Amino acid sequence: MESSKLLRTSFERQLRRVQRDVLRMGALVESSCLLAREALCERNLEAAQQLAIHDKQIDQFYRQIELDCNELLNLQAPVSQELRLISALMQMVRDLERIGDYAKDLGEVAIKLFPYPVHACMGRVQIMLDRCRSMVAMSLVALSSLDAEAGLEVKVKDDMVDADYEELYNLLVHQGSRQEGIEPIVLLVLAIRYLERMADHATNIGKRVAYVVTGERS
Repeated sequence: MESSKLLRTSFERQLRRVQRDVLRMGALVESSCLLAREALCERNLEAAQQLAIHDKQIDQFYRQIELDCNELLNLQAPVSQELRLISALMQMVRDLERIGDYAKDLGEVAIKLFPYPVHACMGRVQIMLDRCRSMVAMSLVALSSLDAEAGLEVKVKDDMVDADYEELYNLLVHQGSRQEGIEPIVLLVLAIRYLERMADHATNIGKRVAYVVTGERS
């Protein structure tokens, strides 16, 4: 009986540690989103270069957390909510890793855009980017407190990002400046596509938090 209690205590401690590591990974991803903003909207080339370093650190977290989650599943039979949490954490780190990848991609877009004048749509792109950053932050707050309602609120902002994407896509495709050439238009279309995907992954994290708490998929 005493041995069983010790195993249980060790399991719960390790699960809390993995959850903290996911939040640490999330903080790095948030930081990458800020660097992407500085690179793309403030033309900060140093920020763009820093994104590659962050991406490697995010990937290291991703690999380690996956290993830790698999170890937890093999260590002791988790109860239902714990099983949902471990399963959700494994999916969340994939979402976070993809958001980090897209932030790095935005940095690469920023480097290619640097020689061109600032596009007239950049102010709207910045608004879209800030919405995405807010969604990532909201999803991580929901995870830290396991707040189902807060997790589902992320979807509201996703609808706004989708509207941003449609508006910007139409502006860029139909009102592209011939004087600037086609490359900056293509790059900005890529950038807003990356942002739209980042928002989708943040929404996934929020939904997974709600599933952990309620056991119901939304």
